[in-house]
Amino acid sequence: MRYITDEEFKIASRYLFLSMAIEVIQKDLDTLRNNHIFKINEPYIKLLESIEKKAIEERRELKQQMHRNNLKVLQTDKDDQFTEYTFYAKHKEEKRNYFNPAIRKKVLNILEELMEGAMMKV
Repeated sequence: MRYITDEEFKIASRYLFLSMAIEVIQKDLDTLRNNHIFKINEPYIKLLESIEKKAIEERRELKQQMHRNNLKVLQTDKDDQFTEYTFYAKHKEEKRNYFNPAIRKKVLNILEELMEGAMMKV
């Protein structure tokens, strides 16, 4: 049963998976800065920094929307195959279980979306 609205869920889930994508970008940036994986790392670092900046800006806007709408999302359980998140909205809560590979796919889709946006600017 759905307890929160589609719009509330859309905002909170985007915030959740975008936050995970930012963590991936930051880990990749750290790896690139500390290791010379490519002959010339700078263009890749610049691309990831651009993507990170855009993602953080979007997450900030989502956080503001969540605050205005009294939305929260918390990880409430995790095992080898599934992770449970609880979405809170105006005194309502809804639990969602995500298959861990599905989480990875959602994060990958966000990364691809951010990269496509960055490539359009070039």
